[in-house]
Amino acid sequence: MSITNSHIIHEMTPLSEKDCFYVVDRHKTEFTYPIHCHAEFELNFIEHANGVKRTVGDSSEIIGDYDLVLITGKELEHVWEQHECTSPLIREITIQFSSNLLGQSELIGKNQFDSIRKMFDRAQCGISFPLSAILKVYHLLDKQTREEQGFYSVINFLTLLHELSLVEDYKTLASSSFAKINTQSESRRIQKVQNHINENYKNNIRLEKLSEMVNMTPTAFSRFFKLRTGRTLSDYITDIRIGHASRMLVDTQHSIAEICYDCGFNNLSNFNRIFKKKKECSPKEFRDNYKKTRIIV
Repeated sequence: MSITNSHIIHEMTPLSEKDCFYVVDRHKTEFTYPIHCHAEFELNFIEHANGVKRTVGDSSEIIGDYDLVLITGKELEHVWEQHECTSPLIREITIQFSSNLLGQSELIGKNQFDSIRKMFDRAQCGISFPLSAILKVYHLLDKQTREEQGFYSVINFLTLLHELSLVEDYKTLASSSFAKINTQSESRRIQKVQNHINENYKNNIRLEKLSEMVNMTPTAFSRFFKLRTGRTLSDYITDIRIGHASRMLVDTQHSIAEICYDCGFNNLSNFNRIFKKKKECSPKEFRDNYKKTRIIV
């Protein structure tokens, strides 16, 4: 493994170039590995770990007895911390696989792999699956740790990915701006506006200008934007700015005031209030919490 400038571990995974994936099945009593990132895709399953704190990018939450997360964002930081978990029977199944396994092959472009391709795109920010989906694929996860025939283990893994790709009520974890992912939309008008926001989040963004860009009235555009994205324009812009602010809190030593104004907020107290509402902690607490999960050097 190596350590980044921010003291976050850059993990060199055991995945061999000659293998499709690397699987490890751990039975443990605690989580001790600090926050880290790696280039490989990862599917991580945890059971009997109620009270563990999971962090993926700028998303942190306490998990229940079961947790299943897919991360395809290269270098997206993640960690599972012991927090309030007291279970002595934790099980963790980690499957790491190269983005080249399907991502850059002709296979992923075929119609039969369409749902998996879309899932990989969404998982660049990390996605967590609901309990109903976990229970549905549990036998496939368990089988993956015991399959001795290499070929059949690949078939089982593809089946696992396919079943997960059909899940609709997944949860996106990290914000796109923190994960440094450009949001993609099937609507050209929405995509045009999102690109403009991503490029100009530091500046004042006016509804009138955005609506003019797509030849709509402000009222019609506001309704159209919410219909297509599920968020109001104001909330979307705020989330983009908060994501960039979170990234700067992790990657830089800039003061909170500097980050506030550099991310498009024009009032420090307003920035602190909005940040706490979105992240359930202050900017300072967010930075301090991230530091606690790092390796000590």
